[in-house]
Amino acid sequence: MSPNEVAAEPTEALAVGERPSAGRHTLALFLSELRLVFGRARTQVGLGVLAAVPLLIGVAIKIAGSDSGAEGFIGQIAGNGLFLIVASLGLSLPFFLPTAVTVISGESLAGEASLGTLRNLLTAPAGRSRLLAAKMVALAVFCLAATMTIWISGLIVGFILFPVGDVLLLSGSTVSLGEGLLRALGIAVVISLSLLGLAGIGLFVSSLTSTPLAAMAATFGTFIVLGILTAIPQLHAIHPWLLIYRWQSFADLLRDPPYWHEIGRNLLLQGGYLVVFYAAAWAKITSRDIT
Repeated sequence: MSPNEVAAEPTEALAVGERPSAGRHTLALFLSELRLVFGRARTQVGLGVLAAVPLLIGVAIKIAGSDSGAEGFIGQIAGNGLFLIVASLGLSLPFFLPTAVTVISGESLAGEASLGTLRNLLTAPAGRSRLLAAKMVALAVFCLAATMTIWISGLIVGFILFPVGDVLLLSGSTVSLGEGLLRALGIAVVISLSLLGLAGIGLFVSSLTSTPLAAMAATFGTFIVLGILTAIPQLHAIHPWLLIYRWQSFADLLRDPPYWHEIGRNLLLQGGYLVVFYAAAWAKITSRDIT
């Protein structure tokens, strides 16, 4: 064995030995970020508000009875409690869910900067790219947790207050209760993925400031502007490129067979927004002066 081979062996052994440690450090970073996000009082209060949405809708429909005159998914709740899940998710999407996402994403980096902990995180062995990835993963988990909070609350309230059974789809066909639950679960997942573009915008805005309130306001303001642009008919040429234009495509899962075309285009659009703004946040955070 040559001297070079002898010298190479400790280096290779060290490199192999470092990999599990790096993996454990990455996992610890992700778990720490999840604890940080879900340990905040505002996160818990926000999830509590989302859980209350199906309860308020269900109680209102129960009091009004089947002759309430409501249309759409809300009008079907009295006949089948499963539709309380879909109606609650649909009503939460235009305001409650985006508000929750803007609060959490706007605080992701700006909150650390305001407390003075971001400097320590940027100089930690985890690395800036890994830190940003942990922040984004935590935001994605929150998006799913927010929609699933509504889903679970709607399931419980709907099954308690209303009869449940086979589900009448928008196309006129009927599916079993089990398939209806799976479709409602798919709607929650699609809505969660639809929020990722907004979460990416919030992460980028949060990298620009050390004031969490300013980041939250700027992210929510961007969401409002996109909503206004979407509502102006004269701007129809740019509508397909706007973040929230295809958010309502989740309803296509209640057709037989499901219409995947609009859902796919919506998710592709969200992915585009996420990639662009995550890359912008990465460029900002990796060039940030920590002195």
